[in-house]
Amino acid sequence: AVGEALAIAGAGKRGDDKVLAVEGSVWMTKKDWARSWKPWLRGTFIGFPIGAMPAGGAEIGTFLSYASEKRLSKHPEEFGHGAIEGVAGPEAANNASAAGTLVPLLTLGLPTTATAAIMLAGFQQFGLQPGPLLFATNPGLVWSLIASLLIANFMLLVLNLPLIGLWVRLLTIPRPWLYAGILLFATLGTIGANPSTFELGMLLAFGVLGYVMRMFGYPIAPIVVGLILGPLAEQQLRRALSIAQGDWTTLVASPVSAGLLIVAALALIVPLILRARGKGQVLSQLAGDED
Repeated sequence: AVGEALAIAGAGKRGDDKVLAVEGSVWMTKKDWARSWKPWLRGTFIGFPIGAMPAGGAEIGTFLSYASEKRLSKHPEEFGHGAIEGVAGPEAANNASAAGTLVPLLTLGLPTTATAAIMLAGFQQFGLQPGPLLFATNPGLVWSLIASLLIANFMLLVLNLPLIGLWVRLLTIPRPWLYAGILLFATLGTIGANPSTFELGMLLAFGVLGYVMRMFGYPIAPIVVGLILGPLAEQQLRRALSIAQGDWTTLVASPVSAGLLIVAALALIVPLILRARGKGQVLSQLAGDED
C-alpha cells in the first residue's frame, strides 16, 4: 500500500478529472441482459483456467476476454465507447481468475498471485498446510472458503447497488488527502499487529522498494511470493538433504523433480535469451539503417 501510494503520488498531477453523475436506472435492461450473458460465460471460461495457472493472473484473462469479445462482436467499433460486452466479459474473467487462484493454492499449496501468497501465510500462522491432505483434515474449512466466494459476490451486489452514488463521490476526494489516508491506515495496521519501531522501519523500507520497482517497471508480485515461499522452500530443502544425508543428487533422482527443476530453469533462462535476441535484432536493424 505504501509503495502504491508513493508511485501514484509520484506520477505527478494529471489533468482535471471530471466525475460524471449517474443518470437513469442502475439496473440492467432486457437488451443489456441479452448482450451480456454470452460474454459472461466466455469470460468465466477464459478467466478461471488462466487464474489457476502459475503466473497467469487476472490481467491476462481480462485482456484476452476483451480481445475475444471485440473480435466476436458484430459492432467492434462500439468498443472503447461504452459497449457492454467490453465490460461484462472482462469483469467475468477477472472474478473467475480470482477463484481460479484457489485451485493451486488449496490442492498444491502453490500461490500464483500476491493475494494467494498472503492467504498461504495466513494458513501457516494457524498451523495449516494447504495441499491434498487439507481436504481430508479440514474439509469444513475448505468448503466454507469456497462457499464464501458465492456469499461475497452476492453481498457485493446487495451493498454496491444502493451505494453507487457514494462510491462515485469518493472520486472527488483530493488526492493529497487520499494518499495521506492510505499511509495512515497502513501505519496503524502495522502498529496494531506489532507495535515496534523495527516493524515501522520495515514498512517504510519495503514501501520505498515497491515505489522504486514500480518506477523501473519491475513486477511486485514475484517478490511477495518469494518472501512467503522462501522460508518454506528452505525448510523443505534442509529436510530433504537431512533425509538424504547431505546427498544433493537426491534432488534430481526422481524424473518428476528433475523435470520440475528443468522447467524452472527454462522459465528463468528463456525470457533472458528472447530479450537478448530481440535487442540484437534491433541493433542490427539500426546498424543496417545507418549503412
